[in-house]
Amino acid sequence: MTAQTGRHRAGTVPAGAPAGTDAPGGTGSRPGESVRRSARSGALGLAGAAVSGLFGFLLTVVVTRGFGTTGAGAFFALVGVVTVAGALCCLGADTGLIWALPRWRERGVRILTVALVPPLLASALLAAALAAAAGALAPRLLPDAGGSGVVLLRWVAAALPVAVLMTLLLAAVRAARPITHYVAVQFLLLPVSRPVLVGAVALAGAGLVAAAIGWLLPVALAALVCAAMLVPALRRPGDTGGGPDGTDWRRFWGFAAARAASAAIDAASMWVGVLLTAALAGQSEAGVFGAVGRYVLAGQLAMQGLRVAVAPQLSALLGAGRRADAAAVHRQTTTWVIVLSWPVYLLLAFFAPGFLRLFGSGFTAGAGALTVLAVAMLVNVGLGNVQTLLLMSGASRIHLAAAAAGLAVTVGGGVALIPRYGALGAALAWSGGIVVENVSAALAARRVVGEPLLSAALVRTALGVGAAVCAVGTAVSVPAGRGVPSLLVAVGLLALGAGGALAVPGVRRRLGRIVATLRPAGARPTSVSSNGEGR
Repeated sequence: MTAQTGRHRAGTVPAGAPAGTDAPGGTGSRPGESVRRSARSGALGLAGAAVSGLFGFLLTVVVTRGFGTTGAGAFFALVGVVTVAGALCCLGADTGLIWALPRWRERGVRILTVALVPPLLASALLAAALAAAAGALAPRLLPDAGGSGVVLLRWVAAALPVAVLMTLLLAAVRAARPITHYVAVQFLLLPVSRPVLVGAVALAGAGLVAAAIGWLLPVALAALVCAAMLVPALRRPGDTGGGPDGTDWRRFWGFAAARAASAAIDAASMWVGVLLTAALAGQSEAGVFGAVGRYVLAGQLAMQGLRVAVAPQLSALLGAGRRADAAAVHRQTTTWVIVLSWPVYLLLAFFAPGFLRLFGSGFTAGAGALTVLAVAMLVNVGLGNVQTLLLMSGASRIHLAAAAAGLAVTVGGGVALIPRYGALGAALAWSGGIVVENVSAALAARRVVGEPLLSAALVRTALGVGAAVCAVGTAVSVPAGRGVPSLLVAVGLLALGAGGALAVPGVRRRLGRIVATLRPAGARPTSVSSNGEGR
């Protein structure tokens, strides 16, 4: 199962869509324009994802330092319940909104109504069931929480419809407003406010229930902000008013319903491991695994930021039949992701005890789990956003099959390994799911797109980055250990090496060609060769 939790599949073009169907963002008139546009938007997405990752890490530090392994396990389990239940209740409507609103903007209010009603009804029903069953679920899911476990689950139940509403409104913002609006909510408001509120609770010694409320409150605020952002975007002169008709319902849910299962599987990637660990090995092991997962997700900042920007371009290119250009965009973004993410995961593998020590001494027991997952994530990152490429090509059933296979490995492996190995067993199971899903998705995407998704330049980049970081990691960790001091030395050496590489004229020229794609439209165009490299 991939680690791309909350994966957004913007602008998906369904199978059989007519050539030239545009997704948000368009394609531009020249092949190279699509690459430049994805890079320019990706720069903003990367910046937002970096801020989000920083404050997400800060939240994890606050939770682990403030509540220990057992309290952190309960907290992460609650986050998992909200994430998985919310994805189930959305019924694929978040993806449907991103696909539908740019195509039928003049019917925006009707489309939003169609998208909101079934998920909100589903979330209300599930919330009622969760509240009623809290007494029976708490001893199994939160065995060490005592009486507060029931209260925690009932707070989660109360917040579930609000979380679903926020998710759908945020998807509409992404489809109908500039990317800056989406970044402001998803990458700034939510991640910045949560560590502030939870940190205040921890300092006041108010306990886990108050911490959970502090994590949930920004969801309601984000829903209000998104609603305010959408008012001017959806009320358009061409909107004829009135309620949605049967065509609106059939058109929207004919697309969205097919994505419901894969969306739920995507959201379950990490959190099913946390929930299984809490149920099968206790809250303390779940806390360790949740902390490990924080680092795994942090390493995906580059992929997350670029995915936000590149999906509309892939959708439009594939819808117009420009498969070679879509493959070129994929190869370029994958190269960026490898350069930015492989050093992170290799450092996590070499210096796992040092990284986890930042959360507290009780979390260093997860070093083996972090090492295993870091290696598995090299595969995920090295193949790029192949799931997004599948969805943009309309191959949602193939994507669902790959995701389901990964989830089956994760759950089956977890049930077999977690009772004996705890967090390490969860990591082994999740790693197996990551590799199975991503390799199968990559093979399928290559077949569906009909163009090579790897290039010689991409492979050379991966080998160079991997060799450099492995050399430094080995040279430092073998004589000096894997603790925090060794980690700092390795980071310093890699920074010096990167600075030295920038002094090489050939490296500067290649970097200049890549940075040129970030210049505003109207700058000298960069053509794209068949292997996805600017020239």
